[in-house]
Amino acid sequence: MIKRTLFFENPAYLSLQLEQLLITYPEEFVKPITIPIEDLGIIIIESLHVTISFSLINKLMSYGVGVFSCDERHMPSGLMLQLEGHTQQTERIRTQLEASLPLKKNLWQQTVSAKIVNQARLLHTRGKDVDNLLRWSREVQSGDQKNHEARAAVQYWSRLFPFEGFTRHPEGESPNHLLNYGYSILRGITARAIVSSGMLPMLGIFHKNKYNAFGLADDIMEPYRPFVDALVLELVDSGEDFHELKKEFKIHLMSIMRTDVILDGQKSPLMVALSRTTSSLYECYVGRTRKILYPLYA
Repeated sequence: MIKRTLFFENPAYLSLQLEQLLITYPEEFVKPITIPIEDLGIIIIESLHVTISFSLINKLMSYGVGVFSCDERHMPSGLMLQLEGHTQQTERIRTQLEASLPLKKNLWQQTVSAKIVNQARLLHTRGKDVDNLLRWSREVQSGDQKNHEARAAVQYWSRLFPFEGFTRHPEGESPNHLLNYGYSILRGITARAIVSSGMLPMLGIFHKNKYNAFGLADDIMEPYRPFVDALVLELVDSGEDFHELKKEFKIHLMSIMRTDVILDGQKSPLMVALSRTTSSLYECYVGRTRKILYPLYA
């Protein structure tokens, strides 16, 4: 079942009523709205004038709903997730902690290779030459010792957005702000999938910065990034001025959760595919399989 996403950019009061989310507005002429919490996957709160009750927060956490908060630039800056996402969480976290270095290097090799393949497939839809990227995807070694990820990125970005002076950087020129927004959403739903699979999103297989609370999410989302890039391309190609983060642009980027992807030969929404990916990661940790499932951009 595809979970709903709620986006709040105007003042509202969010509370719990009869096990449902109750949305009331300061304007008397606007009728309150109730939504079953079990139908929700993500809530994004952008307005500083949204109030949310603690009883509602508790109920949202119990249902595994991820709650985003946004900063003054309207970019997602915080994420609230449940602490217990699986009945066997203690055992699963212990298994995650005990994963060997060779296994982590192999998982990162698979991750980088899958990312480069998806980058190549997206570029191919734009009529770009992708021979180098496909070759590099096959040459990735354990732990990506030769840093094929970075080599592929240079060629990928220069061909995906051939704007004069464009470089991929969080503080760079447009459409970097659109990429940032889409990646923030992707990062959050990846962390949610990791927690639902009973693991900790901060224990990465490659990203290990001590200040990064979502290292594993940053790892797992890598092959999914081209799906965000494709949505940004649609905005750029639309002919509209994409230098501002308009509401309709945000809504378009939030649709990443419903984007259909091909995973293990089956089509499914990206949000569902992420759960299958994180489940396969745990299967790799316990030795039941050697392959982590990643989607194929089509």
